[in-house]
This record gives sequence, structure tokens and C-alpha cells, in this order.
Amino acid sequence: MISKRKLSRVDASEESCKTGLPSRCLETKKSRISDKENAFCGLENEGVFEELLRTSGIVLKAGEGQNEIAVDQMAFQKKLCVALEKHPTYPAVVKEFISGLESHIKDRNQFKNCLLPCTPVRTEGSRNLVHSYCESLIKLLLGIKILQPAVITLLLEKIPEFFFDIVGTFGTNFPRLIVNQFKWLDRLLDSQDLVKKLMQMVSVSPVPIQHDIITSLPEILEDSQQSEVARELSCLLKQGRRLTVPILDALSRLDLDAELVAEVRQCAMTIVPSVKLEDLPVVVKFILQNVKAADAIEVISDLRKNLDLSSCVLPLQIHSSQKKIKSQVQASSSLSQVTTSQNCVKLLFDVIKLAVRFQKDVAEAWIKAIENSTSVSDHKVLDLIVLLLIHSTNTRNRKQTEKVLRSKIRLGCMPEQLMQNAFQNHSTVIKDFFPSILALAQTFLHSAHPAVVSFGSCMYKQAFAAFDSYCQQEVVTALVTHVCIGSEAELDISLDVLTDLVVLHTSLLMRYATFVKTILDSTQKLNPCQIRKLFYILSTLAFSQKQEGSYIQDDMHMVIRKWLSSTVPNHKQMGIIEKMYCCWNLSPTVHGSFLFPVKSLYNLDEDQSQEAIAINLLPLVSQSELGRVTAGASNQSKRAVSPMCLSPCFRLLRLYTAEQNSGSLEEIDALLGCPLYLTDLEVEGKLDSLSKQEREFLCSLLFYALNWFREVVNAFCQQQDAEMKGKVLTRLQNITELQNFLGKCLAATPGYVPPPATFDSEALEAVPSINAAGPGRKRSGRKKKADGSKAGSADRSQADDSSEGNQPDTELSELDKTAADREAGNPLAQLQSYRLYFRELDLEVFTVLHCGLLTKSVLDTEMHTEAREVVQLGPAELCFLLDDLCWKLEHVLPSGSTRRVPFPKERGNKDIGFSHLCQRSPKEVAMCVVDLLKPLCKHMENMHNYFQVTVQNQDAEGEPGVNTQEHQLMSSCYQLLLLTFRSLFAWNGFSQHENTDLLRSALQVLADRLKPGETEFLLLEELISESFQYLLNFQQSVPSFHCAYILTQLLIAIAEKPMSGWKKDKMASLAKQFLCQSWVKPNGDREKGSQFNSALHTLLCVYLEHTDNILKAIEEISSVGVPELMNSAKDGCSSTYPTLSRQTFPVFFRVMMAQLESSVKSIPAGKPSDSSEVQLEKLLHWNIAVRNFHILINLVKVRFWLFFCFTSTFPYGRLFVEAFLKLAMPLLDHSFKKHTDDVQSLLKTLQLSTRQLHHMCGHSKIHQDIGLTNHVPFLKKSLEQFVYRVKAMLAFNHCQEAFWVGILKNRDLQVRITALPGASKIWERTMLVLSRQL
Repeated sequence: MISKRKLSRVDASEESCKTGLPSRCLETKKSRISDKENAFCGLENEGVFEELLRTSGIVLKAGEGQNEIAVDQMAFQKKLCVALEKHPTYPAVVKEFISGLESHIKDRNQFKNCLLPCTPVRTEGSRNLVHSYCESLIKLLLGIKILQPAVITLLLEKIPEFFFDIVGTFGTNFPRLIVNQFKWLDRLLDSQDLVKKLMQMVSVSPVPIQHDIITSLPEILEDSQQSEVARELSCLLKQGRRLTVPILDALSRLDLDAELVAEVRQCAMTIVPSVKLEDLPVVVKFILQNVKAADAIEVISDLRKNLDLSSCVLPLQIHSSQKKIKSQVQASSSLSQVTTSQNCVKLLFDVIKLAVRFQKDVAEAWIKAIENSTSVSDHKVLDLIVLLLIHSTNTRNRKQTEKVLRSKIRLGCMPEQLMQNAFQNHSTVIKDFFPSILALAQTFLHSAHPAVVSFGSCMYKQAFAAFDSYCQQEVVTALVTHVCIGSEAELDISLDVLTDLVVLHTSLLMRYATFVKTILDSTQKLNPCQIRKLFYILSTLAFSQKQEGSYIQDDMHMVIRKWLSSTVPNHKQMGIIEKMYCCWNLSPTVHGSFLFPVKSLYNLDEDQSQEAIAINLLPLVSQSELGRVTAGASNQSKRAVSPMCLSPCFRLLRLYTAEQNSGSLEEIDALLGCPLYLTDLEVEGKLDSLSKQEREFLCSLLFYALNWFREVVNAFCQQQDAEMKGKVLTRLQNITELQNFLGKCLAATPGYVPPPATFDSEALEAVPSINAAGPGRKRSGRKKKADGSKAGSADRSQADDSSEGNQPDTELSELDKTAADREAGNPLAQLQSYRLYFRELDLEVFTVLHCGLLTKSVLDTEMHTEAREVVQLGPAELCFLLDDLCWKLEHVLPSGSTRRVPFPKERGNKDIGFSHLCQRSPKEVAMCVVDLLKPLCKHMENMHNYFQVTVQNQDAEGEPGVNTQEHQLMSSCYQLLLLTFRSLFAWNGFSQHENTDLLRSALQVLADRLKPGETEFLLLEELISESFQYLLNFQQSVPSFHCAYILTQLLIAIAEKPMSGWKKDKMASLAKQFLCQSWVKPNGDREKGSQFNSALHTLLCVYLEHTDNILKAIEEISSVGVPELMNSAKDGCSSTYPTLSRQTFPVFFRVMMAQLESSVKSIPAGKPSDSSEVQLEKLLHWNIAVRNFHILINLVKVRFWLFFCFTSTFPYGRLFVEAFLKLAMPLLDHSFKKHTDDVQSLLKTLQLSTRQLHHMCGHSKIHQDIGLTNHVPFLKKSLEQFVYRVKAMLAFNHCQEAFWVGILKNRDLQVRITALPGASKIWERTMLVLSRQL
């Protein structure tokens, strides 16, 4: 049975043209030959039906030929109507005509001819042309008034004859052609009856016929019938879902009232989750087509919840599984299903695209619906695709779309996995939005937030993998552009993306190797770590596929030769990175004379047979540094090797050995324990007697020895052999011993520059700023100001006495602060500025923290390592490892979203010394630290126990004093442990959703210390609380104020995830405890200095920001602590607040002024609608604030901290007055009459403070202090505004007589009348005086 497609109206017309053309030509030819012969024979057999049609202008054809019309359609209808009405048997002739029609259409071919358009012909002698398209005979008869009812009845009775016919059996869909006859009729005599009969036909017809009838209703109905039929269709829609598509298609073309639209839309919304995929576009089109602005957000939100694209993914999964089946029939069927699914999804988004483009409310509502979703689980692939669609379609909504998408990424609502699903399952749809994808990816790479940057890089990778060659080329071009002209952050992330692409899609990226190769033209801006990434990409492309990559190999070889032969150090280093080769000869035999006698040291192998292996370091350094040629090396053909190559070559050797032996280093394990040829290091007391050349030589020798040991530890730290582990611990002890001795040598060798240990940049760039006077010499102090400051020498001398209290302008890093405050007992204090001259420790070295944990017995010993039977990790080694770990974490784990400078200044490479660390992502580093949390917790607990025992021993009577050196070393370990924890938990990467599991793992380690085995199923908030409590337990044992400061920052970092009420109270209580504690060093001196002041500033801010009543806290400090300080001795302090001394008072004053000004801004402004009780409460708050302000302003008169109070009083005093004008004065306007006494008292108290501020302005002018006089104009402006604002308040309350202006004379701080320089009068401006009668 031959299958044929359904015919629409146009299809029927085309078929009639195709099938009727040959027959028409044949008939025309026959008519010319035998028309005259058969004319009378045909006329004798005609009935009324045929006769009237022929006389009216239509000739009926039998068989495959179409009916012919020779006159215009309107003329035919008019002739036939007149012929029927004038017929002698009218109206019976109508019934006879219909009978003839019924008989004629019993034959299906003739019936088809009557339903298809007539063929226009031109009769001989006719001059009138017939229109090229003519209606069918049935439709022409329906246009005749006297025939219409009978023809309609006849047609409807014919439909049931085709109920059980398969469409296409007779080549024509008869029911569809019949229903098409009722469309677009000029007039219907009884449209109600026709529609009623059609709806009855729907109830009994098969589904295909129902489909044809329903979709034709909008073209049949009159306007008055649309509402009634729409309700019937709505009821029919609720009964079943087989007719969903035709009903919604019909309803979308009807004029419906708003109530019915909402009802039908809700019904359509309920079937969205379960409707067939091929019907989904029609349903969504109906929902979006009828959206109004008022309910757009609600409708889109419901549609977004119900619309699930997971059903579209299923055919793709079926297709992937069918690839494994050998049956070709099943595979082709699956492929067809996939194609259908993709087409339906594409059609669905075409519908959404049209709605978004032409309906402004739909686009904005969809963006708002996505923005209002807060839960991560509520976000779908649909949301991402729709945002991309809106971004690519609507120019006016692009900024809003980008903002929403960026916000969702930062909140973790749009994880990268969701984007991967979108690209993998709906690439056909997303490909149309490629320009927007490229633009968004480029924008996201400029972001400062790491999650947004990561999302942008993932967009590049997914676009490359999912799209065609054109898109892939654009992606590669964009990435190369980022590398060549982008910022440093863009450069790094773009190289990382290219690295991932070359690993995952090598063959695809090979096509665009020419574009990648152009990066070689921009290598001058790349650092060595970036050069490594670039050459990894190029070498993979060059050598993975030999034939295709041969031209890249040639280009690389030319560039490498060029760089190696270059005289520019940076180019030569880049060439070495790619072609790294060198060799060195270890000769155990030593001959010749040197500056110092050669001595074998640090031999760990007792076997005498191993003595032949040694590191010939001192002779090698002598040949390099001094140019001496030993007797054994007199052969001129033998080239001396630089000692700088020693450590790098060993690293290359051990990496090669580990690669060849699956990580085992047994082949070279003799290098772990072999001795070094150095010299006798017992020259501590002889350093001053050595020449400068000898001291510098000794320093270089120690640097080379330390770098050798560092690389040895890097190499063997992961070996599992117990003997090797012990030797690694011993080498760490050797490092700490050598560092101690090196610190002493550097102190005696000012101006010394060590040999380079890293080769990541040019020589000049790698040299850190080392004070020429040497680390041991202190700075001379701050510069004096210019000669313009003539007066105020007394104030300046007071400032110099308390210079330690001045707040630094810029905060140093924690490690620099730590280094600045360490004592001479810690060798790391002298080596902080020489970090970059040491070889980098690998992250794997810190696995040593797992072994040799500190114990009580170790802490009680004198820490002589030679006295231990078992090698353990001592405090010095622990401090060394923690110091390096903290330095690494500070570099790679940023604590906040740093603001990127648009045009950064040229500066040195910040990655110097971190070349190996930068090859890891921040997340990988964080994972390594999380793995170290258990041993770190054990170490910190041991420190806690040590200092608790120390405090108990100090409190006991007759107990000897504390070992200062031991106490300092243990305190440094404690501080570094706290810094390590803080660097980890303050990492901004924990704010990303994909790192939540890592954060949970870290918190679980801390919580498990309190509740072992009970933390596995705790919620994240519970883990945060337990971790907070665990760390809070260390507050009693912190040995120094800086440790207390770091512990507070650590607790804040954990508590901010999120900060709850009880944690806020705990933080305030903890900060106050530290402020009220006396901090004394082991030698009995009080802690002080710039680092102490900086930490005090932060802790005081924490206390005031977290306390319940900030005004009460400020009043307590200023009314209790400050008087205690004023009544104490010169070097005394407050008994309530021991941290408050004459040196630290400027810090307290500055913080209290700033917090007071900040707190009053939180007091709501007065409103006319406020009740009397509310006004009184606000007045009470302002009274306390103004009283505190008055107390602080009066403290300026105290002589010994005068200058530093000035620097804080001017700016914060002005801000306080401005806040009072903005927030308090509206309150006074409306509460003046009810609370007159309170308002008057408030203004008088504030007036005393403003008068003092005026005297301070005069004082600064008298002494001509430029730094202070710059603030005077702005402060005086605020004081004048205060005067006139009070006058306006009195006028508002009809009390103008209570205000008068007096003369405010210029006075100094001792209230003496003074004349300003260059002024003709001794007074200026005005003052406010309130009448006593108020």
C-alpha cells in the first residue's frame, strides 16, 4: 500500500494542478477534433444538475480530470442562482439539483474533483479572462444562499464515510478537504447550527478528523461565537490530552477574555511536565503568547518550574547506548529518534526566542524569575540556556542578563556541571548563541571573582568541544588574544584553558596550531611558569602527531636556538626551560689550597665504603667565586662547573630517576646521607677577624649547602623506607643549624648579595631589596618634615616620644609583621629578606608534619638533638616548615576578592620563588593543607599544653624563670600554626559552591577533635559551631598579643560562614578579654611596637563592632580606662585595660572616634510620625553619643598625646557633626516642643564640643601645620552649618527669639585669645547661644 502525505488547502491546489494538467490538455485536443460530433449526444444524457452547471459556466469532468470553469466565480454563482430561481419547478428544482450533486459525488474521483479547485479555461470567442485560481465547485455552491443549507448537510453526512479509511488510501484526505470548504465563507446563513454540528462531529470522529475540525474552527467561526466555542474547547482540553495541540493552536487564534485565558493557560501549564516532546513547543507558545505584564513574572516562574529538559536528554542516552549494538535497524531508529528530539528542542527554544524578542515583558519576567530563585537545586539547564538566549536576542537586556548570570555564578547557583550538561545535551540549540557565549566568556575572564573566572574558562572549553570548526577557531583566537594583550590573570587562565584543550582534544586543537604558535611573538611578557605552560602546549602539538606537527617542531627549534644564543638573560633562561641540559662531575678527591680548610660534615652513612661519595662543595665554590684552579683541576680541557647548577641538576636527576623507577629513588639514595665538603663552622667568635672576601665566601658556601639540603628533602620526603625518613628529619635539623649560623654571618656581612637559586626571571628582577647596612642594623627613624613647619617643636618632640603609637599607613603582610617582631633567638628573623635566594620547597615536603609529633618529654628537654635516641621533628624544624608553608599559603590562597587595577604599574614578577607552587591550582593547594589539618591540630594542642604548663610554673612560688629562647621558639611555632589555619579558612575559594565539600572536610577535622566519631552526619552549620568552639578553647594559652590577634581573625573567618548571634557575643567577649589582659614578654618587658599597635587597632575594632552596646563600651573606655591611665605613672597603663598606655592611646582614640561616628549613622532619622516614646528613645541614644563625643574631644587638651589626637579629631569630628545634622536635627525639629529640656541639654553639650573644635582650628593655624590646616575649611563649614541649622529648627518651632549670634574669639587650646597670622581682627565667624528661658 503506497503511503501519501496529507493535503492541506495549498497541497490540494498543487495536486490538482499536477493531476489535472495532462487531462486538460487531452480534453482540449479532443474537443477540437470531435466537439461537434458528440455535442448533441452529451446533451441528451444531462440532468438538471449537469445542465444548470454547464449553462452557468462549469463543465464537470469524470475520472482524473478537474472540473473546468469558463467564467468568473461571481458570475457563475449569479447565473446559477438566477437559473434556479427562474426555473419553472422552483423551489423543487433545488431539491432535484442537490440530488444530482449527491449522485455525482458518490464516485470518489468525482467527489475529489468537486472538492479541489476548478481549472480556469477560456472558451472560443470569449474575451474575458478567468482568474488563475478558482475555488472548488462545493465552495462555490456554498456561496449560493438557496443551496448552502442543503450542501452543508450533504457534506457533513459524507464525513462518516471516511472514519475508518487510512489517510492516503485514495490519495486524498477527504475529511480535511470537506472541512476546508467551510473556511472563509463570505456569509453563513446559520453559523450556530454549523458549529454545533461540527462540535458534535468532533465528539464521534477519530482523532485525525478531530484534529482537522478543531484547527479549522478559527476560520469558520464568527466573532460572536468565539467565546462560547473557546469554553467548549477548554472543557475538551481537560478531558484528555490527545487533542492538546490542535485545541491550543485553535485557542491561540481566538479572541478570548482575560478570565478564560488565565483558566486555559493554567490548564496548559499543568500538562507541561507530561506532554509529548513534539507537542511541547505548541503548549509553550500558547502560554507565552497570552502573557500580560501584570502576571508575567508569575506565569514565567510556573513555566520555568514545570518545564524540564531531562526528557529531551533521554533519546541522546539511548543513542549512545545503541552505538554498541550491531543491528543497523536499531541504530538507525535510535538516530532518527535523536534527530527528532533535537529538532523538537530547537523548535521549543525558537518559540521562546520569538516571545523574548517581540514581548518585552516576557524577557524581563524570565530574568526576574531566575533572579528570584535562591536555592541551588532550583536552577536548571533551562535557566542558563534562556539567559544566553536573552543575551543574544535582546540588546537592551544584555547588561541585566550578564549581571544576573554573574551573581548566580558567585552564589554557586550556576555550577560548571550545569553548563557542561547544557553544552553536551543541547549543543544544537546553544550553537546559535555562540557570539554571546564568546562575549560572556571574555567578560568573565576580566572578573576579580575566582568563580566567575572559572566559569568563563569552562565556557571556552565547552564551546570548543561542542561546536563546529568555525566556533573552535574563534575560541582559540580569543584565548590567544587574552594571552597576548590581556592582564596577568587573563594570561594565566587562558594558558590553563589551552593546556586542558591540548590534553583533552589534541587532534582538534592541532588544526589551529598556527594560531597558538603566534603566542611565541609575545613571550617577552611571560614569566617562566607561563613559559613552561606554553611550551607544554606547543610540544604536545608538535610531537603528539609526528607528520602534522613537523612544521611546529621546526619553528620551535629555531626559536630555542635563537634564545639560547641570545645575550639577553631572560631569553636565555626561556631557552634553558625548553632545552635543559647540563652535567656535573662529583669528584670525592680534594686537592689544593683554599680560603678555608676543607672538612667533611653532615655524613649520615656509617658505612665506611660510602666515604667515596661526597658533595665537593667548597672546592667548587672556590673555583667559581675566587677563580682558583686546584692542582687536580689543572687540566685546561676540563671545564669547571658552576655551583649554581648543583641543585637544579640534582632535581633533574631525581625527577628522571623517579619517573623511570615508579617513584623509587633507591638508585641515588646515597646522595641523601653523603657528606658535604665544607669547612669548620666553629668560627662564630672569629667572624669579626675575617676579611670581607672571606665572610662573603663563607655566606655563599652556606647558601649553596642549604639549597643542596633543601633539594635533598624535596627528593626523599615521600620515600616510605624508615631509614630514609629518619635521614630526611636529620636533614631538616641540618637546615635549621645552618640557617642559625648563616644568620650570624649575614649580620656580620652588610651589603652582601647571595648567589641566585631560582631562574624564573632576569637577574636584576630576582634580587630583593636588602638593606645595605645589613639586617642587623636598625633604621634611623622617620624622615623629618620640610622647613615649612616652623612652630610646634614641642608637639613634635612629644610625637617622637610616642612614635610607636602612630598607625601605619599600609598594613604589612602577616609574615612580614611576624618577621619584624621576632627576636634574635629565631634564625628565621634574619633570613626573611633572603627568601628568594633559597630553593623552593615542594608541597610534598610538608607530609613530614605527620611524623615525629611533639611530646611533653621533648618540650621539657633542653632540645639538644644529639641526645635523642629516636629522631623526631623538633620545634626548630617545625618552625622552619610552618614558616615556609605560611609563606606559600599567603601567596596562593587569597583571603578576599581583590580589586583588579585597570592599568597596573610595571613591577617585578610576583611569582618568583613560587614556580613549582604556581603549577598547582589554589584548590589543589587547599586540598593538600586540609590533608595536613590532623597533624597541625596535634601540634597546636601540644603548644597549648606547653604554654598552660608554663603559666602554671610561673604562678608557682620559687619556680625559676622561663627559658627566653625556648619560649620565643615555641611562641613562633604557635603563631605560625594559627597563621596556617587562618590562611586556609579565610580563603575566598570556600565561597564557591564546588568547594563546599572541601570546606566541610576541613571543618570536620576540627570538629572531630571535640567529638571524635560523631561529626560524619553533622550539618555544615553544626560543623562550623563545633570548629568555632574547638578553636575558642585556645584563648587561654596564646603566648603573645599577636597570637591573640591571629586567633581572633581565624575565629572571625570561621564564624562568618555565617555569623550567628551567639558567635557575635563570643567574639566581643574574646576581644575584650584580650584587651583587658596584660601582655608581657618572658624577659618582663611590656609588648609594644608598630606590630602591636596594628594588632591592637584590629582587636579594638572587633570588640566595638561585635559588642551589643557600642556607645556604652566607648563610654566605659573613655570614662574608666583613660582616667586610670592619666593617674598612672609615665610608663604605666590602665588597670582595667592594660593594653591602654600612653603609647597606645592614639590607637584607642582613633578607633573610638571612628566607631562613634559609624555608630550614630545607625540611629534612624527622626520622622513626624514617631511617637513620643520613640522620640525619647532616639534622644537618649543621641545624648549618650554626644556625651561620648564631648569626652573624647576634651581629651585633646592632654599634652602628651596632643598631636596624634589632632590627626583623628579633625576628620572624624567633622563626620560626626555632619551625621548629627543629617540624622539628629530632623529628630529635634519634631521633638522640640514635647522634650524641650532634653533637646536643650543635648545642644548645649554638643556646643561645648563644637567650641573646642573651633579652638583646635585656631591652634592648627597658629602653628601652621599643613597636615592639619588642610582639614580646617571643611570642619569650619560643618560648624557653620550646625549654627544655621539650629536656627532653622527654632524657626520651625516658632522660637526665633531663643536664638542669637555672638562673637567667637580665636583662642588656643589653653583658651587664650590669640591673633591669627596675617589677620586684622582677633575673632572670626559666629557662635550659637541658646536663651536660658527655654
